[in-house]
Amino acid sequence: MKAQRLTQLWKKYFTITVGTVLYAAGFQFFLYPNNITSGGVVGTAMIVNQLTGLPVGVMTILLNIPLFLIAWRHFGLDFLVGSLFGMGLSSVLVDLFAGVGLSLTHDPMLAAVIGGVIKGAGLGVIYYVGATTGGIDIVVKILRKKLASVNFGTIMLLLDTVIIAAYAMVLGRYESAMYSLIAMYVATKVVDLVLYGIDNACLCYIISERTDDITRQIVSGPLHRGVTLLEGKGAYSGARRDVLMCVIKRPQLGQLKRLVRAEDEHAFFIVTNAKNVFGNGFESFNESR
Repeated sequence: MKAQRLTQLWKKYFTITVGTVLYAAGFQFFLYPNNITSGGVVGTAMIVNQLTGLPVGVMTILLNIPLFLIAWRHFGLDFLVGSLFGMGLSSVLVDLFAGVGLSLTHDPMLAAVIGGVIKGAGLGVIYYVGATTGGIDIVVKILRKKLASVNFGTIMLLLDTVIIAAYAMVLGRYESAMYSLIAMYVATKVVDLVLYGIDNACLCYIISERTDDITRQIVSGPLHRGVTLLEGKGAYSGARRDVLMCVIKRPQLGQLKRLVRAEDEHAFFIVTNAKNVFGNGFESFNESR
């Protein structure tokens, strides 16, 4: 059991390392040399960098400190450690790559698209193992607990837009801000593709002898999703058992799999694509018109 846990940890942090390399490369070799901000904490760090000359990586760490203290309280130690590692390594790599002085293109549109793809791929890999690079992801997770009816992506888009607007107004770089919006859109789409494909939501069925424990973890834990209990009966054994039905966002699938495995490693876990989901926490009926 201890060896298996160590293997899982090694795979997790190796994956985070790969993701941070991609993230830092997309940012430092494409976005930053063309004055394209990333939004969120990194975008704020870029504003401070342009005004004071302080390194972007160092400012990112300083701005993340209070956010991680809040995250520890809300999401627990495992999330905190993984995200601290992702944030710290990505910040170090951003400043190390800055010392290379390499800009792979001076075309801002090409930089926005390619940089957004590489950065989004890196973030998708990091999110896949349940970690983050800190910053806006923590803020969005906290706000989602208070605003359950608003989509995760909607909150993130609004916060990023505010940072990019501030970047434009403070530095007077309105054209760069427009390219930043393109890069942000591309990165968001690539994150979705890297995580679990095109569909945004999935329908999960869980058959287990520990349905009460799993239900409690899904409803009251960080996932904060609803669960429907269906009555099931085994065709061969004739045994009656509850079947859990749960609709979640694609980025939450890895977290749900780890939750179910922790409670019952012998559970049946069935996942299907949900093309459209309407209701609380997903798409509203008004938005679908």
